Amino acid sequence: MHHFYSFNGYLTDVRRRRLKEMHRYKVIKKIGEGAFSEVVKTQSLKDGKFYACKTMKQTIKSLEQANKLQEVQAMKRLSPHANIIQLHELIFDKVTGTVSLVCELMEMNIYEFLQSKSALLEIKHVSMIGFMGIKKNANGRFLLFPAERKKPLPDHMVKNYMYQLCKSLQHMHSCGIFHRDVKPENILIKQNDLKLADFGSCRSVYSKPPHTEYISTRWYRAPECLLTDGYYNLKMDIWSAGCVFFEIMSLKPLFPGANELDQVAKIHNVLGTPDQSLLQKFKQTRAMPFNFPPMKGTGISRLIPNCPAPALSLLYQMLAYDPDERISAETALRHTYFREIRMTEKKSETSHFLFGTLDAAGNRLTQQSLEKIWRPSSFGKQLKGRHMRQTPLTTHNMKHKTDPLIRHNTPHYLPPLSKMKKVVSGPQRSFRVSPPPAFTSDNREVLPPILAKKCLPHLVKHPNGSQQSGPKTCLPPLNSKNKDT
Repeated sequence: MHHFYSFNGYLTDVRRRRLKEMHRYKVIKKIGEGAFSEVVKTQSLKDGKFYACKTMKQTIKSLEQANKLQEVQAMKRLSPHANIIQLHELIFDKVTGTVSLVCELMEMNIYEFLQSKSALLEIKHVSMIGFMGIKKNANGRFLLFPAERKKPLPDHMVKNYMYQLCKSLQHMHSCGIFHRDVKPENILIKQNDLKLADFGSCRSVYSKPPHTEYISTRWYRAPECLLTDGYYNLKMDIWSAGCVFFEIMSLKPLFPGANELDQVAKIHNVLGTPDQSLLQKFKQTRAMPFNFPPMKGTGISRLIPNCPAPALSLLYQMLAYDPDERISAETALRHTYFREIRMTEKKSETSHFLFGTLDAAGNRLTQQSLEKIWRPSSFGKQLKGRHMRQTPLTTHNMKHKTDPLIRHNTPHYLPPLSKMKKVVSGPQRSFRVSPPPAFTSDNREVLPPILAKKCLPHLVKHPNGSQQSGPKTCLPPLNSKNKDT
């Protein structure tokens, strides 16, 4: 006997038929529903673990066709990755022709996290009305929304989430896929972990344009998606991630346009109108002409005045109007905004590699000893402050500022050794040193005697004309002015 539970306590016959093949799972409750699928929380009857089951509303004919779905192919290609939702199992119902994707279960998405600390709650008793914001859905049920978050998130939390989002985009783009629907609802979190989900709209980076025009949610749609007839590429994901970046910091959407024209107007109000050359490039791929009056935007810094300078720099690069000038996910990971996270990752990798090994003294390395190794010195802290301020180093504990050993692209020479002034104990002896003789004409009598040198035997010519081998006396030539001497 199968047990099924839903939001209302029961399941319709259609939903029962869809979940007929899910005999290995018990449905707990409904999590969400979209235009193309619905998601329920399930529990495995084998190991007791909880999973999220996404059931497609479209029907297909065979399991082979189910494996060829772009979402299934993308999840198989991208897994495993720490920031990509993992596919656990694919279930195909032959009777109904529906496909269900059993994935890992996360706590909530970014949108729910920004709205409140807990998910949407259902009011079962009218006496609870009055505590928080109350809304009524289409079925007549009262829904309780916890109070919206008013205090901004700490910078380290924003930095952690954005770093993981950029890592997911970098991995996805390097695998030849771009998402096309990056938004807070498709970014799932669980404590401090973030994972990108919902790859139903993804495409290959090698597919030729024009692509589908009405793609991505309007508020997170890039300008090239709004102003061209489907001529865009993977840089549209970076624009969407930049909009999510702003929303995480400010707790409100950056460009909440009511329609496409209003969406473009809101972008121009903040960033200003681009150059005419860029607009002309967009016009070449647009059947309908458009003209925008020159406008200077207010800027993003006025919308988030307390935003750190590195975060604002990265945000402007992610929201570059021209997709060719927009930063890539790989370059964004090397931005100065994520420097501390990169250092922490490097420290963790080194600690994992060195943990348990022996040092030079033969002692086994522990976490405490590794902390001492990674602890920066006073000079290292001063260098860190120099790079953060971008100012020259004024004082440090080195003796010579122009030491040739610390200059780059120059040969390294050892410095000259200083003379040692040390008195050696013991008997001291004096040695007489005679001056060298002076080679002058007045002191010829002191010149040492010149001795003849025996050379190797060679042919000597005799007066009778014969030649024979014999010794020859070789004397060095003497340059003398007087021949009698």
